Amino acid sequence: MGLSKLIKMIKTHDPSVRSTAEVFLYQGFWAIFWHKLAHRLYRWKLFFFARLVSQLSRLLTLIEIHPGATMATEVFIDHGTGVVIGETAVVGRNVIIFHGATLGGTGKDVGKRHPTVEDDVMIGANATIIGPITIGKGAKIGANAIVVKDVPPGTTIVGEIGRDINQECSLRKEIELLSQRVSELEKNGD
Repeated sequence: MGLSKLIKMIKTHDPSVRSTAEVFLYQGFWAIFWHKLAHRLYRWKLFFFARLVSQLSRLLTLIEIHPGATMATEVFIDHGTGVVIGETAVVGRNVIIFHGATLGGTGKDVGKRHPTVEDDVMIGANATIIGPITIGKGAKIGANAIVVKDVPPGTTIVGEIGRDINQECSLRKEIELLSQRVSELEKNGD
């Protein structure tokens, strides 16, 4: 299952881990471990048993990952209580997900209904990402952000109506430059 990669990732990203043995106390570790088994059963079309493993994992970890979700092993669910990951979600490598985050569906889509999260993404606490959208490589989703549109690679999204702060900063700079130019023109009498 490649769990050594998960153990290494947890030790790398959580400074409070002082030994490998401590990793086995993390609910996020166990959620990924049990999801790998449930997902294998799901792929073998043993849906009842896949769901059974998934629900037992949910009871033990308080993290709900549908057995149909496709997840890399290197996903660190930190303080994972309340994380929900839907059936058609795809989660890449080196992804960090904090407590309360949701990768959910809108309820109106058919087929691919849940987000795709590319590699090296960080999803903050209580972030809600819904619909068949893509979160680009290296993006950061802030705590409590609500994301309903694709997020380009390397973008940082914050706020309840998830917006691109990089774009806002650029617009703010343009307004400041324009304002300075107008002041200069007024000063010169133009």
